Amino acid sequence: MKISQRKQLIKYLSGDYIAANVIWLLTNIYRYDYIASSLGFDNLASYLFSEKILAEQVFIPLFWLLLYYFSGYYNNPMKKSRLFELNKTLVSVEIGVLIVFFAIVINDLPRDYKVYYKLLGILFLGQFLFTYAIRALITQKLTKKIHNRKAGFSTLIVGAGERAQKLAAELDSQPQSLGYLITGFIDIGKDTCIIKDKPVGKWDDIGKIIREQGIEEIIVAPDSTNEKELFELLNGLYHYNLPIKAITLENSVLARKVKMSAIYGTPMIEVTRDNMSEGEKNIKKALDRIIAAGALILLSPLFAWIAWKIKKDSPGSIFYVQERLGYRGKPFSMIKFRTMKMDAENGNPQLSCENDSRVTNIGKILRKYRLDELPQFWNILKGEMSLVGPRPERKFYVDQVICKAPYFYQTLSVKPGITSWGMVKYGYANTVDKMIERLQYDLIYLENRSLGIDIKILIYTIRTILTGKGM
Repeated sequence: MKISQRKQLIKYLSGDYIAANVIWLLTNIYRYDYIASSLGFDNLASYLFSEKILAEQVFIPLFWLLLYYFSGYYNNPMKKSRLFELNKTLVSVEIGVLIVFFAIVINDLPRDYKVYYKLLGILFLGQFLFTYAIRALITQKLTKKIHNRKAGFSTLIVGAGERAQKLAAELDSQPQSLGYLITGFIDIGKDTCIIKDKPVGKWDDIGKIIREQGIEEIIVAPDSTNEKELFELLNGLYHYNLPIKAITLENSVLARKVKMSAIYGTPMIEVTRDNMSEGEKNIKKALDRIIAAGALILLSPLFAWIAWKIKKDSPGSIFYVQERLGYRGKPFSMIKFRTMKMDAENGNPQLSCENDSRVTNIGKILRKYRLDELPQFWNILKGEMSLVGPRPERKFYVDQVICKAPYFYQTLSVKPGITSWGMVKYGYANTVDKMIERLQYDLIYLENRSLGIDIKILIYTIRTILTGKGM
């Protein structure tokens, strides 16, 4: 039986909302004994149904849901470990209780200051115990179904040879299921097809198979141990936007992505795993949109001035729109201020170089201070880009890079950015070989991605802009 991610998420949201509502109600009942009489309330009912308390009863639980969202708890409702659940709940409640206490409870004027300690204790213990109990119950029920093979995730194995069959047999023989419901295999044309008890599809039909069978995960298990061939397979799977795992290869550049949770089952590389924590992802996403919206508004006078200078400097459009490869290899239209003469490439992709004669006078200034990148705040607002991330490239050059460095597609596991670690440490790349050199910095960024690193990159970028070292 397939598991509905939406239904599971609704269960967690409902449980958290109920827990927050009940605990805040109990807290208000306790508050009544110490502050209501001084505020002129005759009885408990009049206090609980007062306008202020009713508003709190509505908005306080919503505050908790927002806090839990930014903690990353709701990102993967289907796969939660008990340790993750305990840690996330404990940390979130600690932060939330302090915010609620100093924003609301501290304004009470009890007869004795010791009441504050009691209220703080009630809030923390009640919120943590009740919330965690409901969460643990929901998680335990789902985990039991998965372990007993009554529920799982539709999984497609790419490969139809000995390794693929061995993997499927090993997953099926686990005493407790890991949740993989193997629905079929894909013959990639290089393995000896020996699968008998499950359907085997062709590589050319994989998109249709994924759609029709509702595939939720992909495992790559070819017989070949050639790393380049493995990357070629992965490159053809990214755009399906599904979790991808692969059988580990010795000394593979991907081997560092093996999670310790796989120690109880077959060790697999989580190819699409993001090293940034779930909470940081949500905060990053929110900050991207907020900063992008603010920048588009606050910098509008600068945008108008640049537009005027571009039109005055050379005939043609103000903006230059170019197709780039974005998250999971999905093409998008990246916007920049035009810095070259119109039709500078004449239909043939060309990288810019130092002292490029195609660059206009205002274009030189825009490039020096990287002001030509500012319109990409619109791409961020649309959700196509991020403030920080590997710089997006055109497919024409991506295909060339992949021939020499097939692991380039790892950079597509996150949204591209206006600025990147590669840009601040290496700068612009005007050849494919230089793109590959810069790629090393992007891979380092992917392995160490965090909000702290993003802030550091932004500081470096601002320094680059102010000093005019954009070329």
